[in-house]
Amino acid sequence: MQAHPAIIASNMKNQRILGHFNESAELKIQSAAVLAQPIAQAAELMFTALSHGNKILACGNGGSAADCQHFAAELIGRFERERLPLPAIALTTDTSILTAVGNDYGYRDIFSKQVQALGQSGDILLAISTSGNSVSVVAAVEAALEREMRVVALTGRGGGAVGELLTDADVHICVPHERTARIQEVHILAIHCMCDGIDVALFGGDVND
Repeated sequence: MQAHPAIIASNMKNQRILGHFNESAELKIQSAAVLAQPIAQAAELMFTALSHGNKILACGNGGSAADCQHFAAELIGRFERERLPLPAIALTTDTSILTAVGNDYGYRDIFSKQVQALGQSGDILLAISTSGNSVSVVAAVEAALEREMRVVALTGRGGGAVGELLTDADVHICVPHERTARIQEVHILAIHCMCDGIDVALFGGDVND
């Protein structure tokens, strides 16, 4: 007796969902050994900047733009501990700036103009691009380096043009995968790790201590 088509379709959907979970979990385990050190370096770089009165600017497109806003919210609000707000700005949120610069100069400059206006020596740019080739993010990295800012880059697919721009003073967190969804899933985990690292540098120990 053959299974009902609806049951077959449901089982296929379930298997596809399980495949997403398994691939994501496997990539995170694989990435842990590769990315633990640069994530720790990024958290230390950010903490040092913040402790000297500097700020963190964040830029990215699409899902990466959402990650920028997520990161800024964790610093200005809180991650897992009560503390004073920490200065972080997502360069992805002001529609007047984004549309004015995009219209008058071109999409490439939507973040770099903001970096030039707001960034100072000692600040950090968190640059997020799954491919490493987003032209607006590449331009922002160039502007940050010109202003003697340090860059923490979250990329994938080998790092692309962003990876080629970085210096030894910057930090590159490059997810070893080609699929955008999987790269973004590791990016948000890396962001949470950086937020935790900043909190630990401020307070020491664990949130439950």
